[in-house]
Amino acid sequence: MTDPLLDIVDLRVAYQGKGWRAPSTEVLKGVSLSIRRGETLGLVGESGSGKTTLGRAVLGLAPVTSGTVTFDGERIDDADRKRRRTLGRDLQVIFQDPHTSLNPSRTIGDTLGEPLLGHGVGAAEARARVVSLLDRVHLPADAAGRLPREFSGGQRQRVAIARALALRPRLVVCDEPVSALDLTTQRNVLDLLLEIQQQTDVAYLFVSHDLSVVRLMSHRVAVLRHGEIVETGDAAAVTGNPEHPYTRDLLLSAPVADVAAQRERRMRRRPKGCVDGLVVDRGQASLPHARRVAPRNTI
Repeated sequence: MTDPLLDIVDLRVAYQGKGWRAPSTEVLKGVSLSIRRGETLGLVGESGSGKTTLGRAVLGLAPVTSGTVTFDGERIDDADRKRRRTLGRDLQVIFQDPHTSLNPSRTIGDTLGEPLLGHGVGAAEARARVVSLLDRVHLPADAAGRLPREFSGGQRQRVAIARALALRPRLVVCDEPVSALDLTTQRNVLDLLLEIQQQTDVAYLFVSHDLSVVRLMSHRVAVLRHGEIVETGDAAAVTGNPEHPYTRDLLLSAPVADVAAQRERRMRRRPKGCVDGLVVDRGQASLPHARRVAPRNTI
């Protein structure tokens, strides 16, 4: 087996609390994982589990308390600013919200050309590569002269993907890249990411709270809970027959299109004493004394 492209060992990240003598909060608590070349590792967990912090730590945007992050055999968790700038060729990110990740006052051509010019690419070559990038993400060449507000959310996310690919990186951190999009646009963007991976052999750290999206995109899946990896393995196994109770809860929380299957799932998750959406108070057996409660953990 070849060495991993990205190797994270016992990574810990803590943020200092606000105020004098405020205690720090540990967000990542000894996380270890690896990503091979051309592979997608899905990182899944609920909000606040530390998914985004892990991606930021890989990119050098979060303070690493201890542990190591190694990229292509080189330790990068302690890299200085100059080295981080060089690493920008190989490490890129796609942010969650295409509305805020693009400068509204700059044309798409300027946005895509900036990283190229910043890394020494000539102006003529940069313009040619911008046209090629727009074609790769299925946008017209005249998009280069337009502003972000002239595009839909899905088109803006395609621009964000093109920007991440501009320097031909080997690893892209995808931080909830489709959560702000409608379902049809989500599928189009996901298909685009898969197509690009097949063409370029780029690796993805794919961060999401949605197991159905992770199942589609990933070769392997790691489940993060309260800053700790609770389960990892092949994507089909983790998303189809999970072993950890937390992963099973995430799977049951995902909506399904079949009404009968969704009803059966809800019945399995109802608390004791629940009768057709009613919970009977202790010591009161008759339904007139029941109180109505919202279903738990259902969609």
